[in-house]
Amino acid sequence: MSAFKNLPTAPIATKKPVQETRHGITRTDDYAWFRADNWQAMFKDTSILDPEIRAHLEAENAYMEAAMDDTNDLQKTLFSEMRGRIKEDDSSVPVKDGPFAYGTSFVTGGEQPRYFRQPRDGGEQRLLLDGDREAEGKGYFRLSGLDHSTDHSLGIWGYDDKGSEYFTLKVRDLETLEDRGDVLENTGGGGVWAPDGKSFFYTLQDENHRPSKIYQHILGEPQSQDRLVYEEKDPGFFMSVGGSLLDDFIYIDIHDHETSEYRLLSTKDLLAEPAIVAPRQTGLEYSMTEGGDVFYILTNADGAKDFKIMEAPVNAPGRESWREVVPHRPGTLILSHLAFARHLVWLERHEGLPRIIVRDRKSGEQHEIAFAEEAYSLGLSGAAEYDTDVIRFSYSSMTTPSQLYDYDMATRERTLLKTQEVPSGHNIDDYVTRRVFAPAHDGERIPVTLLYRKDTPLDGSAPCLLYGYGAYGISIPAGFNTNCLSLADRGFVYAIAHIRGGKEKGYAWYENGKMEKKPNTFKDFIAAADYLNQEKFTSYANIVAEGGSAGGMLMGAVANMAPEKFGGIIAAVPFVDVLNTMLDDTLPLTPPEWNEWGNPIESAEFYQLLASYSPYDNVAAKAYPPILALSGLTDPRVTYWEPTKWVAKLREKATGSAPILLRTNMGAGHGGASGRFQRLEEIAFEYAFAIKVAGKM
Repeated sequence: MSAFKNLPTAPIATKKPVQETRHGITRTDDYAWFRADNWQAMFKDTSILDPEIRAHLEAENAYMEAAMDDTNDLQKTLFSEMRGRIKEDDSSVPVKDGPFAYGTSFVTGGEQPRYFRQPRDGGEQRLLLDGDREAEGKGYFRLSGLDHSTDHSLGIWGYDDKGSEYFTLKVRDLETLEDRGDVLENTGGGGVWAPDGKSFFYTLQDENHRPSKIYQHILGEPQSQDRLVYEEKDPGFFMSVGGSLLDDFIYIDIHDHETSEYRLLSTKDLLAEPAIVAPRQTGLEYSMTEGGDVFYILTNADGAKDFKIMEAPVNAPGRESWREVVPHRPGTLILSHLAFARHLVWLERHEGLPRIIVRDRKSGEQHEIAFAEEAYSLGLSGAAEYDTDVIRFSYSSMTTPSQLYDYDMATRERTLLKTQEVPSGHNIDDYVTRRVFAPAHDGERIPVTLLYRKDTPLDGSAPCLLYGYGAYGISIPAGFNTNCLSLADRGFVYAIAHIRGGKEKGYAWYENGKMEKKPNTFKDFIAAADYLNQEKFTSYANIVAEGGSAGGMLMGAVANMAPEKFGGIIAAVPFVDVLNTMLDDTLPLTPPEWNEWGNPIESAEFYQLLASYSPYDNVAAKAYPPILALSGLTDPRVTYWEPTKWVAKLREKATGSAPILLRTNMGAGHGGASGRFQRLEEIAFEYAFAIKVAGKM
């Protein structure tokens, strides 16, 4: 607390009580007014935000700036360090596809990627799309990519210039580099070409920001004339559209967090009705990839909790035709799969570590690609072509910079294509990475990945940034992160708690951190803090906890449950108004999220469960540590009013003198700033808060 001195008076939010009764329980929300009635329209035009709300957000920003004013030089230093570890004129290794190889690059000082192609076997690069030029004059700009047509003559590219994740699509002639007249608004960000290059398929976001419709756009026609291919009526399901490597099928992937349904459209008859593969059945998940005359299907059918791989004939892909290829092995979670002309490939995780398995489709012989470090990350990118023996993957660890390999599946030869450069220098031997296990309240062992310098004293005196997420089955990789070296170099222990709610230890790890078992996530994170304190990697007063989005909910929950065990908390775009959000089915993600948290509209039990841990609803009169909440005005996932309400209530209830800070990016959404260096400025700000709280300035 002593780190923050001579602060001005903090903004005090006006109370405008609103009462609501559900399941016989009446709650009063004093700060519900922060939810603008016109929020949907405001995402597209922030100038229409209610002046009273804007004034409060600006007052919060001014207070935050005053509290952090003495860190300005530190922020600049951190930014300079982080930028110095980035190769500014970096370029990807181009991916071969037909006569060309496609890649991305940056120029020195550039914020946005540039898309290029070159002859397949090398030669002069030709710039196709310059992100920096397209972003000129825009406060926010995010590219969604460039997808080329089968004949390589045209490209679909998309951008979001507000942070609201409503993307505009355009079509570029890849010979003249001129954009055609086709302009599509309010899309999901990408498109899938029909093989003839005369049309493409895309998702349209509805007024509630849900991808509810798939359209076919005919080049040269206005968007209003696009053909509706499929409409998903259930607001609880997400939807996306993709294509096969062989250009034989358009995939329509419909899913929530526990149920899948695929619909297939043969590119031989684009006007046909998309055919259902396996009708949605609650709890049945599957995903597909084409293997020539068969589909390979990754699924949890028949109790395969950690998934298995099946195959089915292309002309009869229904579930009745599924035949097992890779059996279910409890404790070994299959994460994804790819198929090529002669090989089947999948990425799996066993005992918390990933590995790639390659199987010869003809002989059935298989082998694995794995590494020996205690904790590491693997990424399987595969290939853009079907008839190939060469795939691409990446490897890194907390201490080892990312390495990109081509791998010949037939000869088993690895070819190192690129090692991530750290221009300012990086000596692997200066750092230690470890995987330790914290005992949980119920006997489980929580994996915790650590990074620190070899000369860091492990006597409890070291500050620690403890990161957690724990939702949606998302696993946090133990990969190389140049930014956190700025903390390690200042004596921090950087820790990632792989808590339940992710899939680090299999699908059950996810199941035991969702719905009625969600409190395990919070208890696991506190157990990680307990372990780090007990083993003297750090001490409670020196732990700064950090999490974003659903991890921000985690931050709010542990702040309420054990505020004394954290020296500070950073909550980025935090999902903290859980109960109110799950009660509002007009919000973009509410219906799809009921399978993650429970539906408090229909169920009194889930209403009470969410009410028991929802951070906003459980703020109480207690001494909270310093808290920094970060928000984006146009965020469609965690709406700006959630952290705004939370901070207002914290400031009202907290008994201590620790500052509660709110920083709202008035020109961005869920992902924060869009440029690569702008994003570094935000990270430098967060780290400066952690360093200030830890007394290491």
